[in-house]
Amino acid sequence: MFRITKEFHFSASHQLTSLPPEHQCARLHGHNYIVEVELSAETLNEHGFVRDYHELAPLKRYIDEVFDHRHLNDVLGHDRVTAECLAQHFYVWCKARLPETSAVRVSETAKTWAEYRP
Repeated sequence: MFRITKEFHFSASHQLTSLPPEHQCARLHGHNYIVEVELSAETLNEHGFVRDYHELAPLKRYIDEVFDHRHLNDVLGHDRVTAECLAQHFYVWCKARLPETSAVRVSETAKTWAEYRP
């Protein structure tokens, strides 16, 4: 199995309102997010790629136009905007456009990652 990954970055705010008020994540706050998309294939295409990295440009545009410097609760329309939910959201978006998508990871901090891999 061949695997490739590409990272994308954006900054945004969110608030987890279902948490107790004393929980730090219940307050409005922001992160510098990293989204890592993984594509997998058993064979390479005629150019020797799983997929050309340039073909991930629509994901960059989507992140820049819809997510960057936004309030994620508004973007996604709910208050469960966790790294886990973001990973699933980006996976579904990518899988519909890039069938080789095998996983998406999202980081909110340098030490934490959430992954969605069906």
